[in-house]
Amino acid sequence: MKRQSIIVSIFLHALLLIGVYVLQGVILPFMRINGIVPLLLPVACTGVALYEGRITGGISGLFAGILCDISFNQPVGVFTVFLTMTGLFVGTLADAYILRGLVTYYISITAVLILSAFVQIFPLLVSTIYVVHAQEVISITIQQTIYSLVFALPIWFFVRGLGNRADRVSSSGKMY
Repeated sequence: MKRQSIIVSIFLHALLLIGVYVLQGVILPFMRINGIVPLLLPVACTGVALYEGRITGGISGLFAGILCDISFNQPVGVFTVFLTMTGLFVGTLADAYILRGLVTYYISITAVLILSAFVQIFPLLVSTIYVVHAQEVISITIQQTIYSLVFALPIWFFVRGLGNRADRVSSSGKMY
């Protein structure tokens, strides 16, 4: 029974990440505000890590990072490494130090979104082709973070639901 619940859990998390990927890549580009599209895969990855722990967080970070690298015009592997490390770090904090709740979720995803914006902009900062000003970078980072936080609450309900489902399965040994 334990093996089936792990397979179902992996399937449901993959389904969540694919759904967020489709939302981020297909629907939200048509809802740009000031040319900015929200970044949702780091939100989902961080939420999974917060509610599921380090192992599931790292695996979901790897999967979400691969999806981000497919979507963005970035050096290959940057988001894969970044989101895998994010999932491991946030999951470790959640396992040992921080409480799992809405406030912690929003604090965590805000920090991850700011770092994600920096990861996106970093190649432009070190490039000799593009001239990017610090004020511009800060403005874009703040706008993208706020726009992404708007979509964080619906993702939280899904992530928390999956986390609660996993808790029920592990505490009783049966799936509900």
